[in-house]
Amino acid sequence: MQGTRWRWIAILALALGVLVASGCGDDDDEGGGGSAATTTPAVKRTFTAGSTMAKLQKAGEITIGVKFEVAPFGFKNVQTGEVEGFDIDVAKAIAADLGAKPKFIEALSDNRIPFLKDGTADLIISTMTINAERDEEIDFSEPYFIARGRILVKKSDNSITSVANLDGKRVCTALGSTYEETLKKQAPKAKTTLVDGYSECLEAIQNGSVDAVSTDDVILTGMIIQDDSLKLVGGPELTTEPYGVGIKEGDSGMQDFVNESIKKFKDDGRWAKSYEKWVGQYTNEEQEPPTMTLKEAIDLTK
Repeated sequence: MQGTRWRWIAILALALGVLVASGCGDDDDEGGGGSAATTTPAVKRTFTAGSTMAKLQKAGEITIGVKFEVAPFGFKNVQTGEVEGFDIDVAKAIAADLGAKPKFIEALSDNRIPFLKDGTADLIISTMTINAERDEEIDFSEPYFIARGRILVKKSDNSITSVANLDGKRVCTALGSTYEETLKKQAPKAKTTLVDGYSECLEAIQNGSVDAVSTDDVILTGMIIQDDSLKLVGGPELTTEPYGVGIKEGDSGMQDFVNESIKKFKDDGRWAKSYEKWVGQYTNEEQEPPTMTLKEAIDLTK
């Protein structure tokens, strides 16, 4: 693990260091990293006139809400000014199939759905778990990644080994995340701290203002790579978190297009390459593209 930790730091040291120091403040970022555009296809597809895809293709740009401080899925590289990570690779693949450049804006857990509803973003690709409650407000793509809920504590803390030990403990998670409700149900006596971004949770556990952080395993692994005084506890039974692309409610054409694009991303090897680049080489865990359907993902939370 030591070798992988240093490889990660060598790649992301400045980006992650600044994120931890600055937390998650206001971040218009002058276009939200829109310079991180992918090359568009040589031959553009033709879409039905009046469809969302046709309008975005004509405009030449698609606005996608992503995380700016959640390595390894979406984080801003302060050296290049570009947003990078697994979610970003998915976003670029969809934009390339559309024949438009992606404009990235920061989408925190609490504003992802409002951004879709008010048109601030055309898509949300921001470590967003598919669940029945959210599906009532927006549409989702088929799952493109499966994360598991875990708990992060200091290595020196042996008092927390599972969610059953969180009652009375100070626990940090993101406002608007699925863990806000999970903690209420599974650890009702926990003293929950809700923040805008997970960089604030990392800072909180480092300075001792909270005892634990609860969120997806891949997000917590990014924190451990930054600080080897931390460890993961709690088995995968805590939650299963299927990530989906958020799409405006009722736009079935866009939903079909995004599903087609994600299927290509999974089938042609790009998913595997992106996973190894951003996740696998640091966790030493193999994972296949998810085969879970959207219905199965929604049914998990019913």
